[in-house]
Amino acid sequence: MESYNVELIFDHVGHFGRFQMVLYLICAYQSISCGIHYLSSIFISVVPEHICRPPGKVWKAVFHNLSARRLEDILALRSPDQKDHITVELQDGEIWELTRCSRTWRENASHSAHEYSGHKQDNSCSDGYVYDQSKWGISVVRNLNLVCDQKWYANMIQPLFLFGILLGAIIFGYLSDRFGRRGVLWCTSLCLFLFGMASLLLLDFFSFMAVRFFLSMAASGYYVVVVVYVMEFIGKKARVWLSMHLHTFFAVGVILVILVNYLVKTWWLYQIVLWTVTVPFILCCWMLPETPFWLLSEGRYKEAQGLIDAMAQWNESSSCDLVELFSLDVNSLPDKNHQAPRKHGLAELFRNRDITRRTLIVWLVWTTAYLGYYIFSVETVWKTEYNYMYLFIVGIVDIPAYSFICVWLKRVGRRKTVFFFLSLASLTCAAYLVLPLKHNNLKIVAVLVVKVIVGLVVAFLYLYTAELYPTIVRCLALGSSNMVARIASLIIPNAGQLTKAWIFLPQILFGILAILSGLLSLMLPETQNKPMTSTWEPAAQQVPESKDLSSEAPPEDEISEMENRRGSMDVINLVEFNGGK
Repeated sequence: MESYNVELIFDHVGHFGRFQMVLYLICAYQSISCGIHYLSSIFISVVPEHICRPPGKVWKAVFHNLSARRLEDILALRSPDQKDHITVELQDGEIWELTRCSRTWRENASHSAHEYSGHKQDNSCSDGYVYDQSKWGISVVRNLNLVCDQKWYANMIQPLFLFGILLGAIIFGYLSDRFGRRGVLWCTSLCLFLFGMASLLLLDFFSFMAVRFFLSMAASGYYVVVVVYVMEFIGKKARVWLSMHLHTFFAVGVILVILVNYLVKTWWLYQIVLWTVTVPFILCCWMLPETPFWLLSEGRYKEAQGLIDAMAQWNESSSCDLVELFSLDVNSLPDKNHQAPRKHGLAELFRNRDITRRTLIVWLVWTTAYLGYYIFSVETVWKTEYNYMYLFIVGIVDIPAYSFICVWLKRVGRRKTVFFFLSLASLTCAAYLVLPLKHNNLKIVAVLVVKVIVGLVVAFLYLYTAELYPTIVRCLALGSSNMVARIASLIIPNAGQLTKAWIFLPQILFGILAILSGLLSLMLPETQNKPMTSTWEPAAQQVPESKDLSSEAPPEDEISEMENRRGSMDVINLVEFNGGK
């Protein structure tokens, strides 16, 4: 299969003109929906503080030295670590002791103090539960009473959602490389719309789980493919900034979920507000064409030429003849008897020793980044006092951080960026571990710093992974990296078992892996200022170290400069050839 320097096309039609701008805004807008579905799954699966509901109306509730007329007021003041019962006096004079999963009737109705040593009778929570709605207003756990003997249902929500993300990344990544980016974007977006609408009809636990599972698959598949889609439509002069700022729109979705969850306390209204965000994209997604990278990798030159002509017309620039630009053989253009290029599967990521090493290192870096992200983002947030404020700050800080790393990448490069930020995250994690418990605010700041750092690494890895692999397996490489990394995400909801062995074991594990994967990332090829490849031939030549045979190899910057000059001469020769005609 021939390989083409597709970057030359953007020198003619424009690196980021009106055509690419319209496509980018459409794709970026839908990224908001991905951020919404990712974070909303955490909010709706929260187990709020609860207590067994008494068999009548409460006259007075007592908890140690606290007393109130409403059980909800006591729950709002009680710490989750406090497991003592709440004593309530009903309007009919009965006295009950209430715990999270049981209630006890006191025979002596004249003794309403918190402590009681007389005769008691235990009862089940047949009247349901009372929930604290002061912190988390929207929760499927509260709606379906998934607590106590039903708690294992609630524990399945987040792992199943993450499993859907895992499957969506690898399945849609493979389908995108095999059948094209456009069809996958259409399919996943339609699923986001339809299953988002189905989430408005919460009938029972199993229908809820089915809807959330397919929503997670669609959101994951869309996000993996849209990053590659944008990178394959934008020239290298604007590619880093625009692909990185796709994550800015994702952060906007996260912020939107936080605001809606804080302001809206009704389940159906909450779902409607979040679902309506996906509606405008459905009206525009039909406009998305296939990418020139994928069309050329599949040998569909006529379709690619039509797309290039349309881009040039929209951008008011000069088009180019692909036959002349890439010296194509006209007789080899597809026809009825044309044999399609060989399809590539997951085995292609291990086609030789160098590619295998590259893939394993990339997977390790992804796993480490997501491990840190979930330890310091999903798990730690529940231990802070102001949950909404913490999440809001995290979402806001991410936006300028993406601009910062774009400037950083231009000066430092890819490999050194991975090494530096993972090492910095490991050192900050170490600072978090040695800080005394009395410095709670400093520990929260350390958690925020680590979360922002690993969030930047995750966002940057989308860009770097797509640059490391050719068009024929680019989405598959990105999807498989997501899949492997999500295995760590499935482990983290059960990290409580690790803390039983040692409370800081998850953080120590992340710190060690961050140093290890950061050092190994230095063995990856540097892709800064290098064109994205369409086949394995030029991609296999991206090695981290030049092998010297007879003389010292030229520096990497000189090689990049020679390649740029060679590309420029091709363009000059083409212009002169067209002028001579």
